[in-house]
Amino acid sequence: MAERTSYDIVILGGGSGGYACALRAAELGKRVALIEQDKVGGTCLHRGCIPTKALLHAAEIADQSRESAKFGINTSFDGVDMPNVLAYQGSVVDRLWKGLQSTIASRKVDTVIGSGRLLSPTAVGVGEEVYEADHIVLATGSEPRSLPGLELDGQRVITSDDALRLDRVPESAIILGGGVIGVEFASLWRSFGADVTIVEMMPQLLPLEDESSAKLLQRAFRRRGIRFELGAMFESVKHADDGVTVALAGGKTLNAELLLVAVGRGPTSAGLGYEENGVALDHGYVVVDELCRTAVPTISAVGDLIATPQLAHVGFAEGIMVAERVAGLDIKPIDYHGVPRITYSDPEVASVGLTSAQVAERGIQVVEVNYPLGGNGRSVILQTQGEAKVIAEAGSDGSGPGRVLGIHLVGGRVGELIAEGQLIYNWDAEPADLAQLIHPHPTQSEIIGEAHLALAGKPLHFHA
Repeated sequence: MAERTSYDIVILGGGSGGYACALRAAELGKRVALIEQDKVGGTCLHRGCIPTKALLHAAEIADQSRESAKFGINTSFDGVDMPNVLAYQGSVVDRLWKGLQSTIASRKVDTVIGSGRLLSPTAVGVGEEVYEADHIVLATGSEPRSLPGLELDGQRVITSDDALRLDRVPESAIILGGGVIGVEFASLWRSFGADVTIVEMMPQLLPLEDESSAKLLQRAFRRRGIRFELGAMFESVKHADDGVTVALAGGKTLNAELLLVAVGRGPTSAGLGYEENGVALDHGYVVVDELCRTAVPTISAVGDLIATPQLAHVGFAEGIMVAERVAGLDIKPIDYHGVPRITYSDPEVASVGLTSAQVAERGIQVVEVNYPLGGNGRSVILQTQGEAKVIAEAGSDGSGPGRVLGIHLVGGRVGELIAEGQLIYNWDAEPADLAQLIHPHPTQSEIIGEAHLALAGKPLHFHA
């Protein structure tokens, strides 16, 4: 007979959304079990955010060593030692994983390692064990997608999971998909010396970003020698002795050592007992309301499993929100437009709020300013190019622009600036509010201040 253990909350999945929910629920006095089939931390810590950004940092070091002479520093670039790069990457992941395990243990969360399955609206099974709870949180995350008929072999046709473990720099690579994952791998592989081509079916790289940001990124990629085929439909891939041949609609073919399939990630929900217990799915995603509640009163879902932005920090926020709701606290829905987005390529692309296309679709009258990084002292020192674009409601009474609706940044290190953009958007600030704030000089943060000064009608280091 199966042994049964009771909790206040049982969480199925120990990734960003799941463990954030566990930590906050425990902090609020709930008895919590966290069930994870692999390692706590999930995709972000082990196969996504952290290991990818470690590789991107190594790529930045490679570029700096090549380019040091223009700063008067004589160094030499002797190549990329991928086993040692992977060792560095692994040390970063391992340190953070050990810290997370310690934090979870300190909050008295019971961690269960094993494959779980929803047995009822109040129970999850792991092997012969049954974990019952007043509330179940589904947080089983996502996995790399492919296309119909496109078989992944882990050698020549690979996913981002495979790419993170690759112990060599490919001489050449075709990347299918120009979203965040595809753009980041294109950037780092190019820095490591690979010949890279991106194939994207939409008319721009990073299709969810503002068109002006995409154009700046594409210009920078051309300068770096990264090629891309936009508005291009994949048809097939054939294996050759030394690589792959990719055929596109219209007859064009591309050859490379390997093909990275980066067409997005799909929810991990099949075969886990969700639908059998009343949880509705839509194309594999668990259907939830604005507070992450499913149609079953005792079940919530968070993270990549639901159709919200697939970002670790979104998972954190959703997990915390569910824990607080279950604990009876007063909560508010998440404004997903107010969540910062960053692509850690070279140059970086960061944004929050609405794009120009989105405000046009909504019929909102706006004013915009594009402040180039060439007018920013710190950016010139760093030798990075790009811009800060700010979109604000057009003023209707002659008092100047209204609230800021979107902030879009392109350039080296601009991802570190978007937290201020988040505050501006989420607190309904107006350009005049920002114009009176003093940004430290010389910093890249001044591009935020200068753009808002220009919108407020008193530009400083700026001319149209």
